[in-house]
Amino acid sequence: MLKIALRSKLILAVFAVIGTSGVVAQDGRTPFMQDITVVREPVASPTPGVQRTGSSAPTMPVSTGMRTSFPALAAARVPGYSGILIESMDGLIVAESNADIAFNPASNVKVATAYAVLKTFGPEFRFLTSIYTDGGIDRSTGTLHGNLYVSGKDPMFAFQHGVALAHELNKLGIRSIAGDLVVTDNFSMNYAASPGVSAQTLQLTLDASRRTAAATKQWNEFLMHSGRWGTVAGTPDVRFTGAVYVQSIPSNLQHLFTHESTPVKEILKAVLCFSNNFLSERLGALLGGPYAVARIVHLNAGVDPSEFSIQTASGLGINRVTPNAMMKLLRSLRSDLARYKLTFADIMPVAGVDRGTLEGRFGDTFSRASVVGKTGTLPRGDSGVSTLAGEINTKSGRFLFVIFNQRGNFQQFRAFQNYFVSLVQGQLGGAEPVPYNFMSLDARMARSRITYPDGRSFGGEE
Repeated sequence: MLKIALRSKLILAVFAVIGTSGVVAQDGRTPFMQDITVVREPVASPTPGVQRTGSSAPTMPVSTGMRTSFPALAAARVPGYSGILIESMDGLIVAESNADIAFNPASNVKVATAYAVLKTFGPEFRFLTSIYTDGGIDRSTGTLHGNLYVSGKDPMFAFQHGVALAHELNKLGIRSIAGDLVVTDNFSMNYAASPGVSAQTLQLTLDASRRTAAATKQWNEFLMHSGRWGTVAGTPDVRFTGAVYVQSIPSNLQHLFTHESTPVKEILKAVLCFSNNFLSERLGALLGGPYAVARIVHLNAGVDPSEFSIQTASGLGINRVTPNAMMKLLRSLRSDLARYKLTFADIMPVAGVDRGTLEGRFGDTFSRASVVGKTGTLPRGDSGVSTLAGEINTKSGRFLFVIFNQRGNFQQFRAFQNYFVSLVQGQLGGAEPVPYNFMSLDARMARSRITYPDGRSFGGEE
């Protein structure tokens, strides 16, 4: 009934406008909004280089004010050079300004990367790190005579997972390795871009006598959050006599076991909550880079390339997206998640609840848990950028929103976003929390597991 009331309010507002001015939507859609001219201070000259995607000429848009049937929204002072689009789930436009102009979306690009990852792998996919050897185990001495090989592309592989490998090797009767540690060139540990550095870190982490305090701390936290505290006897420990190498691995090796990452949906939750640039770029690279991410968006979300162009998978650098394109992406992402019985809250931060970029925003008693979205910040790029896009929940239902602000102070932009989103909710009956079963990110990240060639599995959902 609340949605019907909202539609009725918008339609009545439009009928009033049509009856007096004959306004008709130029794009052929039902004109659920009216043009309201807002008196603004003079806008500074556009920054050279800010242009529509695919155009060779600088874009110099002139603001026409906020189009909306809510006078309170039309009267809001929008800082900087901005694009705004807010729609109901069935496509009614609540507010719109410069929705067809390309802006720098900053880390909102990560929403596109997350969308492409889900399209490619699905939410339950796990990244594999496989462990091999070319030697044999002398169980009387606990020695593996041969090399240990590690191959995997898990972008989340960290200290606790290295200790987990030592634990599994110990279970196989291996406490020392009379040979080398060999990793493939796609192996990464602790967000290191260098496989050589990652290999050295892994060797130190396997060896309890050389293991850092940070590694021990993360291992203990992993045991607690995975529910395995008290089930692991002793201290995992594997020592090497050989060196560390990065190279391709032979095909005639014995497969010992495989470490499987936490599911992709949990990885995306961490990426979007903390806006992790390394993980975003790493995930994008697994898909083929920013161009591949963009193509997946173009082909699957119905977004025209002229409205969506990215140079990075994280949002760093120069990227150009229109609010219209971002809205299409949000709708397509929401539809894909629904097929898996998931919502935005399963991969994006819930404001005022989840740790990360939205932890301290929309956290008061009235608005806590009513906003789910992705932030973006570039303090210096395009003369200052701040963005926010996602879903707001109100007593009149859920709404999708995109706010792109640039050419100004990002802190001022954030304050405006907080104010404007709350203002929108106020016009729609007030904020309403989304249904959300909170799980800490630590618990989500502790869902990794070990599998053996014979089908045995340890960890994960246990």
